[in-house]
Amino acid sequence: MIIVEPLRGKSVQSQRVEIVERKGIGHPDTICDAIMEAISCALSREYKKHCGVVLHHNIDKGLLAAGSTETRFGGGEMTKPIELFIGDRATFQTGEKTIPVHDIAITAAKQWIRENLRFVDPEKHMRYHSLLAPGSEELTDIFRRPGSTREANDTSALVGYYPLSPAEKLVLELERYLNSRVFKNRFPETGEDIKVMALRRDRAFSLTVAMPLLSHFIRSEKEYFARKIDIQKDIRTFLKKRGDISTVELHFNALDKEGRGLGGTYLTLLGTSAESADSGQVGRGNRVNGLISLNRPLGTEAAAGKNPVSHVGKIYNVLAHKTAEKIYRNIEGVEEIYVLLLSRIGSPVSTPHMAAAQVLLSKGLRLKDRSEDIACIIEKMFSRISDFCNKLSEGKFPVC
Repeated sequence: MIIVEPLRGKSVQSQRVEIVERKGIGHPDTICDAIMEAISCALSREYKKHCGVVLHHNIDKGLLAAGSTETRFGGGEMTKPIELFIGDRATFQTGEKTIPVHDIAITAAKQWIRENLRFVDPEKHMRYHSLLAPGSEELTDIFRRPGSTREANDTSALVGYYPLSPAEKLVLELERYLNSRVFKNRFPETGEDIKVMALRRDRAFSLTVAMPLLSHFIRSEKEYFARKIDIQKDIRTFLKKRGDISTVELHFNALDKEGRGLGGTYLTLLGTSAESADSGQVGRGNRVNGLISLNRPLGTEAAAGKNPVSHVGKIYNVLAHKTAEKIYRNIEGVEEIYVLLLSRIGSPVSTPHMAAAQVLLSKGLRLKDRSEDIACIIEKMFSRISDFCNKLSEGKFPVC
């Protein structure tokens, strides 16, 4: 069933107050999400290699337990490694072939760390605990049932929207810039554990940015605050290039306090607070579009690591956002759109229990003139869901 209805009220960017957050690639929650997703993709490749299809697995229960460090100006050492706990379920046997699930999971985790966290040594600084086990008979049976698409393994409700507001774009682009190769080459002393929080009041922005500096680059408190000034200037230059912002109030590493030595500086050994200060967990970070937007409806499902062909908590999560974007780009006059998808366990993932579009049109336009075209786009997205799921299994759609 597809329902197209008008969206009542103002668009998000027309509201007086908006709050948006993003946790960067080195934040412990994002690390958890990204690694579990990398493991799911690695297992999907292995399953397809041996039997041509993705088999039952859900790697969406992960925990990163913070380690311990002794940090000082000019260096430091790790005294207790970071521990990664990998759960939930996977397929260990297909026919006579045994799948080395634990080895695949740990190898994928180490590879992700090497590629994304410059100063974390996956052998020296990390410990791994794979708690993966075979799934239940009923859920694994889904993968033995006939049909071109899998049956949904859960009853879940998801929501996506488009377009991003100027505040959402700003937060997303700023974190990506601060973790870009260009910025890191200019400021190699900055870590990957970046958090950006934006408050918009009308067109005025208040930005709070947290980003650690690495202790082996910083030899004194004086040097820390000197480099902090340089980084702030660079961030302000980036912000000035955006013409849709009237005023920006920037707070960078707001807990810092001169005169308190190490206690007044955000200094880390490895560039992530997971080394000593903050643990992480799957599902506590960004939504699948990379943002935590308080003015938007939020689904409750954590997409990272879930099965890409049967778990609607992942499939519909990403699909809702992609469908909203497709409608926005192809239907003239759409100012803002939300797509709500509801599954029913046991039904094919290609057949949602409910698909609804809530549409805000430009003034003077009538929804009844566009509702049929909107419904048609939703139908087409579901008709191509097998290809969509295959792309999900290959990691072509980021989920954090």
